[in-house]
Amino acid sequence: MPFPHERPRRLRSRHEIRKMVREIELTPGRLILPLFVTEGKSGPVRSMPGVRQHTVTEVVKEAREVFRLGIPAVILFGIPKKKDERASGAYAKDGIVQRAVRAIKSKVPRLMVITDVCLCEYMSHGHCGIVEKNKINNDKSLKLLAQTALSHAIAGADMVAPSDMMDGRVAAIRQKLDQAGFSETPILSYAVKQASSFYGPFREAAGSAPKFGDRKTYQMDSANSREAIREAELDVKEGADIIMVKPALPSLDLIRAVRAAVKLPVAAYQVSGEYAMIKAASAKGWLDEKAIMMESLVAIRRAGADLIITYFAKEAAKLL
Repeated sequence: MPFPHERPRRLRSRHEIRKMVREIELTPGRLILPLFVTEGKSGPVRSMPGVRQHTVTEVVKEAREVFRLGIPAVILFGIPKKKDERASGAYAKDGIVQRAVRAIKSKVPRLMVITDVCLCEYMSHGHCGIVEKNKINNDKSLKLLAQTALSHAIAGADMVAPSDMMDGRVAAIRQKLDQAGFSETPILSYAVKQASSFYGPFREAAGSAPKFGDRKTYQMDSANSREAIREAELDVKEGADIIMVKPALPSLDLIRAVRAAVKLPVAAYQVSGEYAMIKAASAKGWLDEKAIMMESLVAIRRAGADLIITYFAKEAAKLL
């Protein structure tokens, strides 16, 4: 019946009743914190206030705090001292990520450690695969990506997350892990990763900007929703365990579409540019940082994300 019989405001009248009927719950257990670990000198990231490049010792301290706050996992990005055209630091036994994984798991064993599997931070040219004649050789890159994922698993990573967007990389990694006895190691696939301008601050933090061209030949065109579903479904068939959409807020429709298309858990990455915009507007006094942070995270959950990778993870966990 219409008004006056129907009164939706009855269920908004008090904090307690609003909480009781809330459809989406945001908890620390849904969050994952990205961490940058460097072989060089630690320090703040200029374009991401509150975010730092950490030494291995420092990243263990961060891991302890993350676990104390009830956040179940971190995802590691490595920044090596040296780069080359074979990304040798990505799969080196004593690579920066491998050392960080061993250190965290030795001190905070119950914290889930996810590792980003990509080559861009380790390549002298900054691209996510092997370059030949100014083009990315997809198939040759698969071997290095699989080798990198295996090296992370051997170091103790609980989950690997390929972010390169090469065709077939999930299958190559799954096969490599299974053959080496790591069939229990899950793959969190960056299945729907767009060629987005929102990654700018991350590229500063990770030192991963390409030296020539761009990444539009392998990352997705943000205008394509059907392609997003195709990418997600292909990665499911290749053996992915969790499907991710990136960036998050500009892709709420894609998160919803992927959630409807696949039966696996869906993650979303609230990327560096999203974080930086909120921080910058807050610093200017234009937005309430805490309120906007929470509203954005709830929106990502409401769209269908089971997990959210966010630089706000610690701040949000403290409020929750």
